[in-house]
Amino acid sequence: MTNGNIFRVKILFNCSLPFALAHGGHAIQIQQTMAALQAIGLEIEPVRWWDENQTGDLIHYCGRMPAEHIRFAHKKKIKVLLAELLTGQGSHTHTQRLARKIFRWGSENLAPRGFSAAFNWEPYRLADGFIANTPWEKHLMQYKFDADPEKIFIVANGVEDVFFQSQKTDREPWLVCTATITERKRVLELAQAAVAAQTPIWIIGKAYADNDVYAQKFFALAKQNPKIIRFEGALSDRAKLAEIYRSARGFVLLSTMETRSLSAEEAAACECPLLLSDLPWARSVFATGAEFCPVTNATATTAATLRKFYEAAPTLPPPVKPQTWAEVAQQFKIAYEKILAQA
Repeated sequence: MTNGNIFRVKILFNCSLPFALAHGGHAIQIQQTMAALQAIGLEIEPVRWWDENQTGDLIHYCGRMPAEHIRFAHKKKIKVLLAELLTGQGSHTHTQRLARKIFRWGSENLAPRGFSAAFNWEPYRLADGFIANTPWEKHLMQYKFDADPEKIFIVANGVEDVFFQSQKTDREPWLVCTATITERKRVLELAQAAVAAQTPIWIIGKAYADNDVYAQKFFALAKQNPKIIRFEGALSDRAKLAEIYRSARGFVLLSTMETRSLSAEEAAACECPLLLSDLPWARSVFATGAEFCPVTNATATTAATLRKFYEAAPTLPPPVKPQTWAEVAQQFKIAYEKILAQA
């Protein structure tokens, strides 16, 4: 498998959610990971479910692979690495996490045999390795699912070179938010707070479906307040997006839950001040160089925090620099090597 510095393996990528059904950062994360690994010489293929002759050494599964599928892979001498985003679990309160841990223990130890199988917890004991985006996520894998800490590798998101290469320029009056127009991202609530605080906000993104009720409310609010809410849809030009981050007064993301925000790290690469929801992932990733807003339905509270950030943004220190995809690819390579070296 290894000859000097040459790592001769084939990594098969699989994902539990087709990209065509739900666009967003997860798809970008997977695409960029595969491209970065190929750039350092690894053989990468997506799993071809229709190809019974496909071979590989390790399946990098983006999600939670069914337990029975892991067993099938092991029979074929294929290792399995799980990279599940614990987005919801990472935003639970301590009481919620404890309650779910007790429920899992009771289901596995006291309930009728087979009851717990429906919850698909077993993969965290069957897989050969796990990827956590943050130390917080590693803690959750251990605490909630009893994953072996020796098998958990912390690998951050990478950021494309174009964001590091953006040129410094004068900051404009707009705050910017890059997010899917959906409840979890709280784009409507951010826009409502911006109107209340009279702080101009530029929303870049699109809804999963334009006829979605939540999205329709946002569209209507943006149309009613064009001087405060700038909305022109999504933007596919990554260089242009880097320019926007570089010239924005600040970046804002007030979602109810995240694993790790790729858009926030792209903004950080452009030295754009950050205002993020006060959640464990945010404080784990941005220990310095970011401001935090409580997750609340009180528009007045969010508006006050938004206004304070708006006024302070020009004097705030830049956020910590994220890693490049080339750096991240090397960390994945180390994880693969360790997993494949296991007996």
